[in-house]
Amino acid sequence: MSTVAPTGPASTARSRMGALARAETTLLLRGKGTLFAALVVPLVLPFSFKNAIDSMDLSGTGLDLGTVLLPTALGLSLLFAVYSTLVSTYVTRREELVLKRLRTGEVRDPEILIGSAVPAVVTCLVQWLVVIVGFTLLVHPGAPSNPALVVLGAVLGIVVAIGLAALTATLSRTAETAAVMAMPVILLTMIGSGVGVPLDVMPDTLAAVARCLPFTPTLSLLRGGWAGNLDSGDTLLAVVTGLAWAAFTVYGVRRWFRWEPRR
Repeated sequence: MSTVAPTGPASTARSRMGALARAETTLLLRGKGTLFAALVVPLVLPFSFKNAIDSMDLSGTGLDLGTVLLPTALGLSLLFAVYSTLVSTYVTRREELVLKRLRTGEVRDPEILIGSAVPAVVTCLVQWLVVIVGFTLLVHPGAPSNPALVVLGAVLGIVVAIGLAALTATLSRTAETAAVMAMPVILLTMIGSGVGVPLDVMPDTLAAVARCLPFTPTLSLLRGGWAGNLDSGDTLLAVVTGLAWAAFTVYGVRRWFRWEPRR
């Protein structure tokens, strides 16, 4: 008489992504360089902008040192803890054939990318909490004028950071070149998306171009949600632009992401 071998409980998307997240957390903690860039740089770098912000003419913008510097720190955490870290993660796992092996099992493609991103996102959220508490004590930015805009900006920023990291990884041939391929996005964001210089003090033409960059909507919503200086038109433009970038990155990853090593 034949018997059916007992099987374990069926896996779910949540359990599969949780397992991936735990594995990636272990690997992140082992990578000293990546861990330093993710944890330390976003917390230290914002203070290098303080002198430049002090010299800006913020009259008539509704901004002050706190409402400029705090979103700057939040944006830097998003860039380094999520975007830059995930570019390296996706490229390394692809070149090590980890992604290829994962696809042969139960794990679906979105689950692989999202599960691998969880440690970076959690790191960013913890940094944001530390930054908000620290800046509240040091530079007194006050409470957000519109918390809903802050939350919306944060969510859009995380989605775009993950998608853009996956697209950047597609362009990177090796793990060694991943940081190089990520650098243009980081520099453009720091210069043009309101990280270093708020759009409110840029010339109108330059500000119009800067609003089209991937992380500008996030910075605009974070800063406007805190300072309360975004009118309905600027808010709508930031939301639409942010949603457009989120949709583009999702489409781009589905269409172009490479799961096997580049040869």
